[in-house]
Amino acid sequence: MSALHTTHLGEQGSPVVFCHGLFGQGRNWTQIGKALADRHRVTLVDMPNHGRSDWTERIDYVEMADAIADLSDEPVTLVGHSMGGKAAMLAALRHPEKVARLVVVDVSPVAYRSADEFRGFIDAMLGIDLGSLGSRADADAALSAAVPDPGIRGFLLQNLRRDGDAWAWLPNLEVLRRDLDALRGFPETDAVYEGPVLWIAGADSGYVRDEFRDAMEARFPQVRRVTVKGAGHWVHSAQPAVVTALLERFLDAEAERGA
Repeated sequence: MSALHTTHLGEQGSPVVFCHGLFGQGRNWTQIGKALADRHRVTLVDMPNHGRSDWTERIDYVEMADAIADLSDEPVTLVGHSMGGKAAMLAALRHPEKVARLVVVDVSPVAYRSADEFRGFIDAMLGIDLGSLGSRADADAALSAAVPDPGIRGFLLQNLRRDGDAWAWLPNLEVLRRDLDALRGFPETDAVYEGPVLWIAGADSGYVRDEFRDAMEARFPQVRRVTVKGAGHWVHSAQPAVVTALLERFLDAEAERGA
């Protein structure tokens, strides 16, 4: 099982663990994590094959879920976005004793039809000649044709690291590209998680749709869906204050219920 790099914020209160999506890093949740850290012990996770966590030989949601569950000896609030959301859902289904409550951000427990957009991102990243790269600005220019949205380019370029005179990508891009079909899927399971679940969707995203509600409710019967206006797939980046407020209310409500 791969070793996961983690960053910890806060020293008191209930534990909250954040899992990022494809091409992300734990630090993508820093702003929201810091906002919660005065009342909670926050852990920001670099998922396998991302950030400073280990690379693996394959993409496997079961392995991801088990690695997340092993991070704590006590039940946590588990928050996951996109790829991290699928891993978090599976962790709750496989290890319900480790998950006090679950927050799923803009993803559903279904197999999506296509991963072509992400494959295009990876191809563009792999297409950059890192050996002759002069600056991050040069990398931005090289990605501009394949990734015209400057916000998405900036997000992808957070994964470009300079070590001395050499450049390197933090994610395991070759394995991610090869196993994109596994990433867009969701493992079959009959397990049901009976704990409270907050399901956050971006209003401008297609990852949470009415047609996915049955699949979500079959596995997570205590789910409540909230749609955030003015946000696409990266909800927490587009509307951090709204997502923070939703998390605070969810945590407070569950704490009162358990009191």
